[in-house]
Amino acid sequence: MHNKPNKLTLLLCLLAGLLQTGPLFAAILPQTAAVPGGIVIVDLGPANAAVPTVHYNKKRVMVVQNNGQWQAVVGIPLTTKSGKQHLKIAGRQQSVNFQVSTKKYAEQKLIIKNKRKVNPNKDDMKRIRGERGRINSALRHWQQQATVETRFTLPVKGRLSSPFGLRRYFNEQPRKPHSGIDIAAPEGTAIIAPAAGRIIDNGNFFFNGNTVFIDHGQGLVTMYCHMSRTDVKPGQHVAQGEIIGAVGQTGRVTGPHLHWGVSLNDARVNPALFFDDFESLFAVPIKTVQ
Repeated sequence: MHNKPNKLTLLLCLLAGLLQTGPLFAAILPQTAAVPGGIVIVDLGPANAAVPTVHYNKKRVMVVQNNGQWQAVVGIPLTTKSGKQHLKIAGRQQSVNFQVSTKKYAEQKLIIKNKRKVNPNKDDMKRIRGERGRINSALRHWQQQATVETRFTLPVKGRLSSPFGLRRYFNEQPRKPHSGIDIAAPEGTAIIAPAAGRIIDNGNFFFNGNTVFIDHGQGLVTMYCHMSRTDVKPGQHVAQGEIIGAVGQTGRVTGPHLHWGVSLNDARVNPALFFDDFESLFAVPIKTVQ
Protein backbone atom coordinates (compact mmCIF):
# COMPACT_ATOMS: atom_id res chain seq x y z
CA MET A 1 0.00 0.00 0.00
CA HIS A 2 1.33 3.43 -0.98
CA ASN A 3 1.11 6.36 1.42
CA LYS A 4 -0.65 9.44 0.06
CA PRO A 5 1.64 12.49 -0.13
CA ASN A 6 0.90 15.05 2.56
CA LYS A 7 0.22 18.74 1.86
CA LEU A 8 3.82 19.76 2.61
CA THR A 9 5.19 17.27 0.09
CA LEU A 10 2.77 18.52 -2.58
CA LEU A 11 3.76 22.14 -1.89
CA LEU A 12 7.47 21.32 -2.16
CA CYS A 13 6.87 19.56 -5.47
CA LEU A 14 4.96 22.55 -6.80
CA LEU A 15 7.72 24.97 -5.79
CA ALA A 16 10.36 22.74 -7.40
CA GLY A 17 8.39 22.75 -10.64
CA LEU A 18 8.14 26.51 -10.65
CA LEU A 19 11.86 26.90 -10.07
CA GLN A 20 12.62 24.57 -12.99
CA THR A 21 10.52 26.64 -15.38
CA GLY A 22 12.53 29.80 -14.60
CA PRO A 23 11.33 33.24 -13.50
CA LEU A 24 7.79 34.04 -14.58
CA PHE A 25 7.47 37.53 -13.12
CA ALA A 26 5.00 39.57 -15.19
CA ALA A 27 5.97 43.24 -15.39
CA ILE A 28 3.35 45.94 -15.95
CA LEU A 29 4.77 47.70 -18.98
CA PRO A 30 3.70 50.74 -21.02
CA GLN A 31 1.33 50.44 -23.96
CA THR A 32 3.13 50.01 -27.28
CA ALA A 33 2.96 52.12 -30.44
CA ALA A 34 5.67 51.58 -33.06
CA VAL A 35 5.51 55.18 -34.35
CA PRO A 36 7.54 58.36 -33.78
CA GLY A 37 6.90 59.38 -30.17
CA GLY A 38 5.83 55.85 -29.31
CA ILE A 39 7.27 52.87 -27.43
CA VAL A 40 8.18 49.36 -28.53
CA ILE A 41 8.93 46.33 -26.36
CA VAL A 42 11.49 44.00 -27.89
CA ASP A 43 12.25 40.44 -26.71
CA LEU A 44 15.95 39.85 -26.04
CA GLY A 45 15.91 36.19 -24.95
CA PRO A 46 15.46 34.10 -21.79
CA ALA A 47 16.25 35.77 -18.47
CA ASN A 48 18.60 32.97 -17.42
CA ALA A 49 21.75 35.09 -17.72
CA ALA A 50 22.89 38.56 -16.66
CA VAL A 51 20.78 41.50 -17.76
CA PRO A 52 21.95 42.60 -21.24
CA THR A 53 23.18 46.13 -21.96
CA VAL A 54 21.23 47.63 -24.88
CA HIS A 55 21.63 50.85 -26.88
CA TYR A 56 19.40 52.54 -29.45
CA ASN A 57 20.73 55.56 -31.35
CA LYS A 58 23.75 55.39 -28.99
CA LYS A 59 21.45 55.87 -25.96
CA ARG A 60 21.16 53.30 -23.16
CA VAL A 61 17.80 51.49 -23.18
CA MET A 62 15.66 50.19 -20.31
CA VAL A 63 15.70 46.39 -19.92
CA VAL A 64 13.20 44.56 -17.71
CA GLN A 65 12.47 40.96 -16.79
CA ASN A 66 9.03 39.85 -17.91
CA ASN A 67 7.53 36.34 -18.05
CA GLY A 68 10.96 34.71 -17.99
CA GLN A 69 12.33 36.95 -20.75
CA TRP A 70 14.57 40.00 -20.93
CA GLN A 71 12.72 42.75 -22.76
CA ALA A 72 13.91 46.14 -24.00
CA VAL A 73 11.49 49.04 -23.44
CA VAL A 74 12.43 51.49 -26.18
CA GLY A 75 11.34 55.10 -26.66
CA ILE A 76 11.14 56.25 -30.31
CA PRO A 77 12.09 59.91 -30.98
CA LEU A 78 9.54 62.12 -32.74
CA THR A 79 12.06 62.72 -35.55
CA THR A 80 12.37 59.00 -36.42
CA LYS A 81 11.73 58.01 -40.04
CA SER A 82 9.60 54.97 -40.83
CA GLY A 83 11.38 51.68 -41.50
CA LYS A 84 13.77 49.28 -39.80
CA GLN A 85 15.44 50.33 -36.54
CA HIS A 86 18.30 48.59 -34.74
CA LEU A 87 19.11 47.78 -31.12
CA LYS A 88 22.75 47.09 -30.30
CA ILE A 89 23.35 44.57 -27.52
CA ALA A 90 26.72 44.40 -25.79
CA GLY A 91 28.55 41.15 -26.54
CA ARG A 92 26.44 40.29 -29.58
CA GLN A 93 27.52 40.83 -33.17
CA GLN A 94 24.00 40.76 -34.53
CA SER A 95 21.65 43.66 -33.79
CA VAL A 96 17.98 43.18 -32.89
CA ASN A 97 15.61 44.95 -35.27
CA PHE A 98 12.12 46.42 -35.09
CA GLN A 99 9.93 48.38 -37.49
CA VAL A 100 8.58 51.93 -37.10
CA SER A 101 5.48 53.10 -38.98
CA THR A 102 4.59 56.65 -40.02
CA LYS A 103 2.22 58.79 -37.97
CA LYS A 104 0.80 62.17 -38.91
CA TYR A 105 0.06 64.37 -35.93
CA ALA A 106 -2.44 67.22 -35.99
CA GLU A 107 -1.50 70.92 -36.17
CA GLN A 108 -1.99 73.58 -33.51
CA LYS A 109 -1.71 77.34 -33.98
CA LEU A 110 -1.18 79.52 -30.91
CA ILE A 111 -0.88 83.27 -30.40
CA ILE A 112 1.78 84.30 -27.87
CA LYS A 113 1.38 87.86 -26.57
CA ASN A 114 4.98 88.12 -25.32
CA LYS A 115 6.77 88.24 -28.68
CA ARG A 116 10.16 87.61 -27.04
CA LYS A 117 8.92 84.11 -26.20
CA VAL A 118 8.61 83.50 -29.96
CA ASN A 119 11.57 85.54 -31.24
CA PRO A 120 14.04 85.92 -28.35
CA ASN A 121 16.53 88.79 -28.37
CA LYS A 122 20.31 88.41 -28.16
CA ASP A 123 20.42 88.25 -24.35
CA ASP A 124 17.52 85.79 -24.32
CA MET A 125 19.35 83.52 -26.76
CA LYS A 126 22.44 83.53 -24.55
CA ARG A 127 20.28 82.40 -21.64
CA ILE A 128 18.49 79.78 -23.75
CA ARG A 129 21.78 78.26 -24.96
CA GLY A 130 23.02 78.07 -21.40
CA GLU A 131 19.83 76.35 -20.24
CA ARG A 132 19.73 73.86 -23.11
CA GLY A 133 22.65 71.81 -21.81
CA ARG A 134 21.15 71.63 -18.34
CA ILE A 135 17.78 70.48 -19.68
CA ASN A 136 19.37 67.91 -22.00
CA SER A 137 21.51 66.57 -19.15
CA ALA A 138 18.41 65.99 -17.02
CA LEU A 139 16.48 64.29 -19.82
CA ARG A 140 19.44 62.01 -20.66
CA HIS A 141 20.02 60.98 -17.06
CA TRP A 142 20.58 57.27 -16.45
CA GLN A 143 20.19 55.53 -13.11
CA GLN A 144 20.51 51.74 -13.15
CA GLN A 145 17.97 49.93 -10.95
CA ALA A 146 16.36 46.50 -10.99
CA THR A 147 12.72 47.56 -11.24
CA VAL A 148 11.03 50.65 -12.67
CA GLU A 149 7.42 51.74 -12.14
CA THR A 150 5.93 52.28 -15.60
CA ARG A 151 2.26 52.66 -14.71
CA PHE A 152 1.58 56.29 -13.81
CA THR A 153 -1.09 58.28 -12.07
CA LEU A 154 -2.10 61.62 -13.62
CA PRO A 155 0.08 64.43 -12.18
CA VAL A 156 -2.71 67.02 -12.09
CA LYS A 157 -6.49 67.11 -12.39
CA GLY A 158 -7.63 69.30 -15.25
CA ARG A 159 -8.49 69.47 -18.95
CA LEU A 160 -6.24 68.08 -21.66
CA SER A 161 -5.66 71.26 -23.65
CA SER A 162 -2.90 70.03 -26.00
CA PRO A 163 -2.19 66.37 -26.75
CA PHE A 164 1.19 64.93 -27.62
CA GLY A 165 2.93 65.32 -30.98
CA LEU A 166 1.12 68.40 -32.33
CA ARG A 167 2.89 70.25 -35.13
CA ARG A 168 2.93 73.68 -33.55
CA TYR A 169 2.87 77.22 -34.91
CA PHE A 170 3.52 80.18 -32.60
CA ASN A 171 2.28 83.45 -34.12
CA GLU A 172 2.15 81.63 -37.50
CA GLN A 173 5.80 80.53 -37.18
CA PRO A 174 6.52 76.76 -37.25
CA ARG A 175 8.20 75.28 -34.19
CA LYS A 176 9.18 71.79 -32.97
CA PRO A 177 6.40 69.22 -32.39
CA HIS A 178 4.73 69.23 -28.98
CA SER A 179 6.89 66.84 -26.95
CA GLY A 180 4.48 66.35 -24.03
CA ILE A 181 0.88 67.01 -23.07
CA ASP A 182 -0.67 70.18 -21.66
CA ILE A 183 -3.20 69.91 -18.84
CA ALA A 184 -5.09 73.16 -18.17
CA ALA A 185 -6.00 73.79 -14.53
CA PRO A 186 -6.40 76.82 -12.23
CA GLU A 187 -3.19 78.40 -11.02
CA GLY A 188 -2.15 76.85 -7.71
CA THR A 189 -3.62 73.40 -8.45
CA ALA A 190 -1.39 70.74 -6.84
CA ILE A 191 0.93 68.70 -9.08
CA ILE A 192 1.88 65.22 -7.83
CA ALA A 193 4.57 62.72 -8.77
CA PRO A 194 2.99 60.11 -11.10
CA ALA A 195 5.40 57.45 -9.81
CA ALA A 196 8.18 57.18 -7.25
CA GLY A 197 11.50 58.72 -8.18
CA ARG A 198 14.27 61.15 -7.35
CA ILE A 199 14.39 64.86 -8.18
CA ILE A 200 17.39 65.37 -10.45
CA ASP A 201 16.96 69.10 -11.15
CA ASN A 202 14.62 72.05 -10.82
CA GLY A 203 14.80 75.72 -11.73
CA ASN A 204 13.42 78.56 -13.83
CA PHE A 205 13.95 78.39 -17.60
CA PHE A 206 13.20 80.89 -20.40
CA PHE A 207 10.63 78.81 -22.30
CA ASN A 208 9.65 76.23 -19.66
CA GLY A 209 9.32 78.55 -16.66
CA ASN A 210 9.54 76.89 -13.25
CA THR A 211 10.41 73.27 -13.99
CA VAL A 212 11.02 69.99 -12.14
CA PHE A 213 12.69 66.81 -13.46
CA ILE A 214 12.07 63.40 -11.82
CA ASP A 215 14.26 60.36 -12.47
CA HIS A 216 12.29 57.09 -12.26
CA GLY A 217 15.21 54.84 -13.22
CA GLN A 218 16.74 53.27 -16.34
CA GLY A 219 16.41 56.36 -18.52
CA LEU A 220 12.78 57.13 -17.63
CA VAL A 221 12.58 60.83 -16.74
CA THR A 222 9.50 63.06 -16.38
CA MET A 223 9.43 66.85 -16.75
CA TYR A 224 6.94 69.40 -15.32
CA CYS A 225 6.90 72.95 -16.74
CA HIS A 226 5.27 76.38 -16.21
CA MET A 227 4.75 75.78 -12.48
CA SER A 228 3.81 78.64 -10.14
CA ARG A 229 6.04 77.12 -7.48
CA THR A 230 8.20 74.04 -6.89
CA ASP A 231 8.12 72.21 -3.55
CA VAL A 232 11.05 69.83 -4.06
CA LYS A 233 14.84 69.97 -4.25
CA PRO A 234 17.46 68.04 -6.26
CA GLY A 235 18.38 64.75 -4.61
CA GLN A 236 15.03 64.45 -2.85
CA HIS A 237 13.16 61.15 -3.19
CA VAL A 238 9.43 61.42 -3.84
CA ALA A 239 6.69 58.82 -3.53
CA GLN A 240 3.88 58.31 -6.02
CA GLY A 241 1.21 60.91 -5.24
CA GLU A 242 3.54 63.27 -3.35
CA ILE A 243 3.05 66.97 -4.14
CA ILE A 244 5.98 68.45 -6.10
CA GLY A 245 4.56 71.93 -6.79
CA ALA A 246 1.61 73.75 -8.33
CA VAL A 247 0.20 74.74 -11.73
CA GLY A 248 1.25 78.16 -13.00
CA GLN A 249 1.85 80.20 -16.14
CA THR A 250 5.57 80.86 -16.08
CA GLY A 251 7.66 80.74 -19.26
CA ARG A 252 6.02 80.60 -22.72
CA VAL A 253 2.31 80.09 -22.08
CA THR A 254 -1.15 81.22 -23.14
CA GLY A 255 -2.69 80.51 -19.72
CA PRO A 256 -2.21 78.42 -16.57
CA HIS A 257 -1.43 74.79 -17.32
CA LEU A 258 1.05 71.99 -16.73
CA HIS A 259 3.24 70.86 -19.59
CA TRP A 260 4.11 67.26 -18.72
CA GLY A 261 6.81 65.48 -20.68
CA VAL A 262 8.06 61.89 -20.51
CA SER A 263 11.55 60.99 -21.74
CA LEU A 264 12.61 57.38 -22.31
CA ASN A 265 16.20 56.73 -23.46
CA ASP A 266 16.30 60.48 -24.25
CA ALA A 267 13.30 60.20 -26.60
CA ARG A 268 10.21 62.26 -25.86
CA VAL A 269 7.32 59.80 -25.85
CA ASN A 270 3.56 60.02 -25.46
CA PRO A 271 2.62 60.07 -21.73
CA ALA A 272 -0.71 58.41 -22.61
CA LEU A 273 1.15 55.13 -23.17
CA PHE A 274 1.80 54.87 -19.42
CA PHE A 275 -1.93 54.46 -18.65
CA ASP A 276 -4.48 51.74 -19.31
CA ASP A 277 -7.28 54.14 -20.33
CA PHE A 278 -5.85 57.64 -20.65
CA GLU A 279 -8.94 59.44 -21.99
CA SER A 280 -11.12 58.29 -19.09
CA LEU A 281 -8.95 60.29 -16.66
CA PHE A 282 -10.26 63.64 -17.89
CA ALA A 283 -13.67 64.97 -16.83
CA VAL A 284 -13.94 67.04 -20.04
CA PRO A 285 -13.98 64.91 -23.23
CA ILE A 286 -10.80 65.11 -25.30
CA LYS A 287 -11.29 66.95 -28.58
CA THR A 288 -9.15 66.49 -31.66
CA VAL A 289 -7.08 69.60 -32.43
CA GLN A 290 -7.34 70.74 -36.04
